[in-house]
Amino acid sequence: MAKAFEGRHVAVTGGTGALGAAVVVLLLDEGATCHVPVNHGSAPANFAHAGHERVRIAGNVDLTDAEAVDAFYSGIPQLWASIHIAGGFAMAPIDQTQADDFSAMMDINAKTVFLCSRAAARAMLAAQNGGRIVNVAARAALEPRKGAGMVAYAASKAAVAAMTVALAEELKAADILVNAVAPSTLDTAVNRAAMPKADFSKWVSLEAAAEAIVHLASPINLVTSGVVASIYGRA
Repeated sequence: MAKAFEGRHVAVTGGTGALGAAVVVLLLDEGATCHVPVNHGSAPANFAHAGHERVRIAGNVDLTDAEAVDAFYSGIPQLWASIHIAGGFAMAPIDQTQADDFSAMMDINAKTVFLCSRAAARAMLAAQNGGRIVNVAARAALEPRKGAGMVAYAASKAAVAAMTVALAEELKAADILVNAVAPSTLDTAVNRAAMPKADFSKWVSLEAAAEAIVHLASPINLVTSGVVASIYGRA
């Protein structure tokens, strides 16, 4: 039976991170060729798929730099989907949050999504073959009351959610479907180390989050667009 992504090229920003790697695994299983930008010369040593025949690592790509982003996307043939997982997290009480802290969150979370979405849309519009864009927002974007101490982070992820809905409307005539997921706490090693007393069983597994993302990016998804899907655990 044919695989959903057979012969299709997919960009995955943040593809060497915990969630990104889980997404890459599923995409490879479905036949995709994955294009993964990294900020250094090569993928980190713990990225197990760097040598896979259908993984293309692009080194020294600063996702906050428009020229670097455009150059990365110009090297992808027949782009089908662009999945934007790269981002960051920081928190502090508002009286201790500096202007530079706010700018940093907006750059790493919102600006990267804007630049990558713009480059992906340009490629898809030129090809006139449709496509899929999937962003990663956060629960704090949809429920900012749960974001105490996370004003800058919540604002940056809310921008991602708003861009998703606006882009979906703008690109729908070209059959480019744009969606996002908004996870609560993901079950990663970093989060477990940061919150060792938490009930990990209530968190969202990487596999479950990755499945939601890959479904939205798939050609099997024929109609869903403009959705910011809440993927919460039991917390």
